[in-house]
Amino acid sequence: MTADEIINRRDENEYVITAYSEAEMIIKNSGRTQTKTMRSWQDQEHALAEFTNPRDRGTKFLKRGDDLWMFFPQAEDLVKISGHMLEQGMMGSDFSYQDMLESDKLTVLYDFEIIGEEEYEGRPTYKLEGVKVPGKEVSYYRRVVWIDKERFVGLKEDLYAESGRLLKEARVLEVEEIDGRWYPVHMVMENKLRRDTSTEFIVNEIEFNPELPENIFTLERLR
Repeated sequence: MTADEIINRRDENEYVITAYSEAEMIIKNSGRTQTKTMRSWQDQEHALAEFTNPRDRGTKFLKRGDDLWMFFPQAEDLVKISGHMLEQGMMGSDFSYQDMLESDKLTVLYDFEIIGEEEYEGRPTYKLEGVKVPGKEVSYYRRVVWIDKERFVGLKEDLYAESGRLLKEARVLEVEEIDGRWYPVHMVMENKLRRDTSTEFIVNEIEFNPELPENIFTLERLR
């Protein structure tokens, strides 16, 4: 198989046309642990996430194409996230706001080549390296990904800056077969620029290809 064929098989598993999900983030930082729960709706270009845990209830994010807004219910304040703010951790997690914006298929954003075949956590994998396509806006200039040879789902990713510095490491801890596709339902992200920090992301429920509520991806739905 070519590198593009392998990545396309992964995209078939992980890329969604529309979806509704309920998930939780477990944020660990210097011995402290926070759990945040959320529900979200998404299509190929847009996404709306609403936090449901008591501390953050009503806080919402809206992604429309390349734009991202955040609504804080306590202050009744609507903020557009842009510039350097996009590189910050979303709600204090190891996932950046920019991570939320990258919804294109990986083959659109990166040029991939196969650099090896390895066993990872007892699974045979293809090891691929992707370098960003010139002119594309991405969070990470280069990414190295281990893709399960049988299920074609990413099991690990190392994410690098253009300088070669390792920025983050993502590992998939659990995969489930849902509606005929293998999908990562439990993963952990570590920001290598910070010490003693990690964020687990757990998908508790997901529905593929639901009919989404009308006008759900509008600024009016944020308030």
